Amino acid sequence: MSNFILIFAFLFLGIVLQNVKGFPVTIYKLLNKIVIYICLPALALYYIPKIKWSTELLFPIGVAWIGFVVSYLFFSFLGSKFGWSKKLIGCLILTAGLGNTSFLGFPIIEALYGEEGLKTAILVDQPGSFVVLSTLGILVATLYSSGNPNGFQIAKKILLFPPFITFLIACLMNVFNFDFHEYVQFLLQKLGSGVTPLALLSVGLQLRFDRKSQHWKFLALGLLYKLILTPALIYVLYVVILQQHSKIIQVAIMESAMAPMITACILASSHGLKPRLSSMMIGFGIPLSFITLLFWYFVVQYV
Repeated sequence: MSNFILIFAFLFLGIVLQNVKGFPVTIYKLLNKIVIYICLPALALYYIPKIKWSTELLFPIGVAWIGFVVSYLFFSFLGSKFGWSKKLIGCLILTAGLGNTSFLGFPIIEALYGEEGLKTAILVDQPGSFVVLSTLGILVATLYSSGNPNGFQIAKKILLFPPFITFLIACLMNVFNFDFHEYVQFLLQKLGSGVTPLALLSVGLQLRFDRKSQHWKFLALGLLYKLILTPALIYVLYVVILQQHSKIIQVAIMESAMAPMITACILASSHGLKPRLSSMMIGFGIPLSFITLLFWYFVVQYV
């Protein structure tokens, strides 16, 4: 419950600070950099060395990869058909293609499925959502924010992206069964815990409730894909086609139904991909997801 209170508290604080005379609203740009260059790498170094691998884990890991790839195909097709700008297409791919599988996902899954469910949720998040963000996410952000970047520039941006570098280091640590001293782990955990309050504050500082905004129809489309179409896709693929029936699959479907990922929206915003729409995807997506998650929870009981 405290996590949910924190979500709305920091969003509301950001909105309030917009209206405080003299407050440097553009500080959200600094907050974005702290999240991407400090908090995310700390999370990778804390969680990934602890993962125990098996073939069954491919199902939860695959959730984020499937959701993001289909998001790319879906919004690229619509963008080409209706003549959308590159920045709009890139924004929707990023913000609708990745879910908030950690800060929202972890407490919700733990409450519904206990510690075993949480272990599955970590797999959806770390080798799933986190790695997609650090690779395909930065690739999309670069391609849709720049003019015509060449392959070398794109590869350089991915390889020098701090979360990706620390992911590779964390994977090597996992392979060699090495982890940091408990004091270092404590520090990494605390640094990583800054993702949510800082990112939500940044979102709040950019969030606008403009009834005349041209973003409403794109917001509705993005949230339709993220909250309804993505979990429906995972359900059909895993349960109907592949005939998988287990608690792991239930957790995977629930994680696929989470609200848009905060840090994906931050990545989109920091690359100039429709920052206001990115903020709206979080500001409206999180509260709306509580309703749609209830629906999907009843659906997965029959898995």
